Amino acid sequence: MTRAPGPSSRTEPGDWTADEMMTVAAARSLVGRTACFVGIGLPSMAANLARRLHHPDLVLVYESGTIGAKPRTPPLSIGDGELAETADAVVGVPEIFAYWLQAGRIDVGFLGAAQIDRYGNINTTVVGPDYRHPKVRLPGAGGAPEIAASCREVFVVVRHGSRTFVERVDFVTSFGYGDGPGHRERLGLRGRGPVLVITDLGTLEPDPVTCELTLTTVHPGVEVAAVRTVTGWDLAVSEALRVTEPPTERELTVLRDLTAAGGRRTVGSKGDGSRTSESKGDTE
Repeated sequence: MTRAPGPSSRTEPGDWTADEMMTVAAARSLVGRTACFVGIGLPSMAANLARRLHHPDLVLVYESGTIGAKPRTPPLSIGDGELAETADAVVGVPEIFAYWLQAGRIDVGFLGAAQIDRYGNINTTVVGPDYRHPKVRLPGAGGAPEIAASCREVFVVVRHGSRTFVERVDFVTSFGYGDGPGHRERLGLRGRGPVLVITDLGTLEPDPVTCELTLTTVHPGVEVAAVRTVTGWDLAVSEALRVTEPPTERELTVLRDLTAAGGRRTVGSKGDGSRTSESKGDTE
């Protein structure tokens, strides 16, 4: 599902990091989409990269009420003034959810995850079996449950590891396919659910029959065995497994410029209006 880049200077393994490959692949996935409801962290970086690279008309929507945000630097939170200052419009939170999101007007919801299971259910609430006394209490839901329920499609971008890709999430914050085929339909959810999961090792897509996440693409230099090792279930692999196109020089240059701009904002004020960040718990 991730599209190949257009003609440009090719790069070789070792020219990029796994996180850069993941972010570039996530940005490519937004080609052809109109409006994207963006989560903070990795999803926001990928969406802003897509707008700079190949999709300048992509409408970025953040749950704080900003529509058509064009941040010059990566936002530090949904309340970052950069989003309001560069948006086409700023509306109230009830309107962004009731009129735009729940009414099905958003093409893609871009989310992260602390845990994700074989059916694309996402946990960003607690780690551990006891909600009241968890091993780790996470940032929580925010607008993610509504994004997962109502966007026409959901993309997830997350680093691939055994603590993240689990057999069963400890808490269902954002609904994927529940316990399998038909569960979303029984609940009357509007959107299709998670149709693409992009990681630093490859991409996964739900099987059209079982709804189970299936490995469809590996990034350059990644072996299927390595992906299976850090997946908490018996991962199915597509018969038509593909290898992701490497990042181009332009993709890497734009991404690194964007990353550097974000890094400069976290250093602290230098008298030029930049803000200091102690941002915690990005939902990635």
